[in-house]
Amino acid sequence: MALTLLELAHWSTWAVCAVLKLPQLAAVLAAGSARGVSLGSLLLELAGFLVFLRYQIYYGYPLQTYLEYPILIAQDAVLLLFVLRFNGNMKRALLYAAMFWGGWYVLTLRRWIIDLAMVSAA
Repeated sequence: MALTLLELAHWSTWAVCAVLKLPQLAAVLAAGSARGVSLGSLLLELAGFLVFLRYQIYYGYPLQTYLEYPILIAQDAVLLLFVLRFNGNMKRALLYAAMFWGGWYVLTLRRWIIDLAMVSAA
């Protein structure tokens, strides 16, 4: 019984995370505008998800403990592209991509960096 409940919790969490940002994405597309979506908060959320995902991978946690984060990151990345597109800042997309990609690798240069980033993100 407990194993069944655990499986149900796991798959329901995954399913909810798979569609969590879809209403916001649909609203931005339908409006043709990113008005009301904060670029700063979106970047902060994306950075927090990336730090958490990198931490989980770095310390070798099982995939089931962080499986929803790549899905959330992908949805946030798409939303970020829509926000940049509708705000006329698509040139910044490459800058943000480079920053997140570089940060992904800098986090694990030293163990104290990833630990500090995880404490700061929390």
